[in-house]
Amino acid sequence: MFISQAGLDLLQEALHHLGNGFSQLPPAEARLDLERLRPVLLEVAERMRDNYPYHHPLYAGQMLKPPHPLARLAYALAQFINPNNHALDGGRASSALEKEAVAEIAVMLGWKEHLGHLTSGGTLANLEALWIAGCLHPGKRILASSQAHYTHQRICGVLQIPYDALTVDAAARIDVTALEAELAKGDVGTVVATLGTSSVGAVDPLHQILPLAQRYGVRVHVDAAYGGYFRLSEGLNGQAAEAFAAVPGVDSLAIDPHKHGMQPYGCGCIVFRDPSVGRFYKHDSPYTYFSSHELHLGEISLECSRPGAAAVALWATQRLLPLERGGELGQRLDQSLQAARDLAAWLKARPQEWKLLYEPELDLVVWAPQGASASQISARSQEIFERAAELDLHLAVTQVSQGSIWPELNWDQPRLACLRSCLMKPEHLEWLPEICRRLEQAAG
Repeated sequence: MFISQAGLDLLQEALHHLGNGFSQLPPAEARLDLERLRPVLLEVAERMRDNYPYHHPLYAGQMLKPPHPLARLAYALAQFINPNNHALDGGRASSALEKEAVAEIAVMLGWKEHLGHLTSGGTLANLEALWIAGCLHPGKRILASSQAHYTHQRICGVLQIPYDALTVDAAARIDVTALEAELAKGDVGTVVATLGTSSVGAVDPLHQILPLAQRYGVRVHVDAAYGGYFRLSEGLNGQAAEAFAAVPGVDSLAIDPHKHGMQPYGCGCIVFRDPSVGRFYKHDSPYTYFSSHELHLGEISLECSRPGAAAVALWATQRLLPLERGGELGQRLDQSLQAARDLAAWLKARPQEWKLLYEPELDLVVWAPQGASASQISARSQEIFERAAELDLHLAVTQVSQGSIWPELNWDQPRLACLRSCLMKPEHLEWLPEICRRLEQAAG
């Protein structure tokens, strides 16, 4: 979990090298009163113990993936400079690293040209994409599936853009027939496709959406905040593989390096295929852009101050683990995929006890205990969730709506609470037998 003494020694070596870069300056070091700092820092450590063990393989709940050790070290190293990647005046070196890191992400998406930058997370990345969509198609609707992240509707409310959510099929993917019916009305400007929904991990059929969008002259934005790095995977199959293969044809994409990119929070990224959308960001700031005629990242971002340390950590991680299909990072993703498939197989082999609600397309698994009614199963799911936590197995609870799943169930309430695991750590594959053993114990 934590940086070892060897890691701290490496950080000290890097700090010494960094400090030598400013050795020509007269000494101006702050004096630390360690006697005053020590009790406060230890109190912080005590308070921070009140957390779930996100770093451990027995945490198999939400989309929380520990940063790579190198990302932690590089972030800490950069904090001694504390650069601001708004303008080159505040973060010259870290801005260059951000441009290089984002360019590597663009290549992963299949783009030679691009416009992009880091954000605080997927929400702001999606906001910028939908803002550009509104600029290009003012007054036109934005469509997404009912399984798309709730922030899309909220963002459209903020931007005052009309928004509609479409029905999904039995696999929780956007209904392509319903989509075409809406596109035929002629008032749609952008379709949002989700490659890895936060609720059940569904992958919208992008390979079917793109031809429709081209026929009706609408943009396609992809929300791949969770699933985007699976472009590196060699383990995808079926329609998920076709959807990810179609990514180079979209107009914009949001991805979260602080998920599968193993970065500290917050590190999101928005990338546009057409660099000319930068014209909508154009502005004049007479007090920040004076040290260079080069592009300042603040000129292509809605955010102003942004942590340069996030760019440094991402660049370092990608230097160690290049974004190459089938490379080390892709292999880690494939281990997570296999863990999800193995858990799904384990559940299906026990039909008297469990019901797998969706075949996992990525590394997220949704299932429920068997029961007589939706209300009974919902209560049982919550009970198992709490018992598992007592056994140091941390799952998540999500809700699905009545629809084409589980038609034989007595739906005495419109929504069903069920269990959910995002097996984002490659170590989950090795730990799966222990996870299943504790799950059985929690179920009694």
